[in-house]
Amino acid sequence: MTRQALIIGAGPAGLTAALELLRHSDIIPIVLEADDCVGGISRTVNYRGNRIDIGGHRFFSKSDWVMNWWRTILPVYDPQHAPDQPEAEITYRNQTRTVSTTPIQGDGEHVFLIRNRLSRIYFLRKFFDYPLKLSVTTFGNLGLVRMLRISISYAQSQLKPIRHERSLEDFLINRFGRELYRTFFKDYTEKVWGVSCDEISAEWGAQRIKGLSIRSALAHALGKLLPKRHDVAQKDINTSLIERFLYPKYGPGQMWGTVAEQVQQRGGILHYRHSVIGLHHEAGRITTVVAQNLDNGETVSFMADFVISTMAVSELVRALGKDVPRVVQDIAFNLPYRNFITVGLLVRRMKANCQSRSTQANHMPPDNWIYIQERDVKVGRLQIFNNWSPGLVRDPDTVWLGLEYFCNQGDDLWQMSDEQLKFLGEKELIQINLLEPNAVLDSVVIRMPKAYPAYFGSYAQFDQVRAYLDPINNLFLVGRNGMHRYNNQDHSMLTAKLAVEHIIAGNPDKTALWAVNINDEYHEEHKA
Repeated sequence: MTRQALIIGAGPAGLTAALELLRHSDIIPIVLEADDCVGGISRTVNYRGNRIDIGGHRFFSKSDWVMNWWRTILPVYDPQHAPDQPEAEITYRNQTRTVSTTPIQGDGEHVFLIRNRLSRIYFLRKFFDYPLKLSVTTFGNLGLVRMLRISISYAQSQLKPIRHERSLEDFLINRFGRELYRTFFKDYTEKVWGVSCDEISAEWGAQRIKGLSIRSALAHALGKLLPKRHDVAQKDINTSLIERFLYPKYGPGQMWGTVAEQVQQRGGILHYRHSVIGLHHEAGRITTVVAQNLDNGETVSFMADFVISTMAVSELVRALGKDVPRVVQDIAFNLPYRNFITVGLLVRRMKANCQSRSTQANHMPPDNWIYIQERDVKVGRLQIFNNWSPGLVRDPDTVWLGLEYFCNQGDDLWQMSDEQLKFLGEKELIQINLLEPNAVLDSVVIRMPKAYPAYFGSYAQFDQVRAYLDPINNLFLVGRNGMHRYNNQDHSMLTAKLAVEHIIAGNPDKTALWAVNINDEYHEEHKA
């Protein structure tokens, strides 16, 4: 009899699992997606020919498997090298390596581009390098007094670090000093998460910015002064410091749309607008998955030999029903999430700024994104989609911006109408001197609920939820929301890969999945 795996969610983890099952087994994946498109937060939204990458997705990984997997879906194209120089360099896994840029067959539309990476901090109405550099610009922007306070504070943190890092605040102070933490980290982080840094687990810092510190930033800067040696590995490079990355010509949705096509061509099944509402289980196994067709309200039941879930843990526990112990339900239902709003603004030009490094007539900065650390506005980050790929912008003479806001379900920001959010976005960019009045040509609002699983509140008891779910031997949790872990898409893919390997091997142990981005060789911070 044909075995089938029910995959809940068609984001990077779910689609990776589906394609890996089809490539390496006879198990048929049935993918249930509540939305009308694939990709999850890694989708691309096409608004009148201008495309929005929700959150910004660099296709970069220290995992060779992930890098090679991506390139089996989309070939790499770099017009600066092909066809006369069919290879180009990109830095990943701590090494500078080459990728093939063999001339593309057909129209050359379904390709990866090699893009330069630049992201900076905007603070005090000035641009700062990210990560911060000991440069004339940094000294001039901060001033002598503030620089002295930062230096003394950093020295104190190194001489007398906080011994037990209980919070994200402790984690950041130990690596950057209290003054630099207060200047560049505290307000921005609390804008993103909506709570004080001393309420966020240090685990978030260990996972998201491990290996990044003043010491590593200085080592990286010094390493750039040395001549390149192509025959050996370069200095270790933290993900936050990479300088070139791959990017689909039409955004991340192009990658995951192509994967979905391959899944269906190989015999996989993809149901859109199907929301999972029930998981029947007995004797330590899921037997049936119940989904509701959101178009007609009908419920559909699917027999399940295996279940791979990327749905939010809170929703998964609710779908498991009343047999789940009350303590597990209470923890799961109270797991915190941050919602995400992108306000897309199409403008003819930006405001001239002598620090922006712009070489464009429309004053567009060269950044992929800019961290907005000004305390008098709510916007957290500014995407400049032109610099991700020319394919994201219909008219190259315009500037296509994405203003990112972070909020909770039901708070004032989330409840604003689209028109109010559009007005807010334009007003805030004018307020911080990045935009002239009456510059906006068009605008759109994109909302993403539960975009970021958070590391505070009932998350402190999450181990009890995992202890209940892991023994269900044919249920595998993968991906960002599926594991309530703020993973990048490559981490999510690796959890999906491991889940498939465990299913094929008949191994119900989930330990290796939870170890991704925690203590394996993928780690960006290597310990002696």
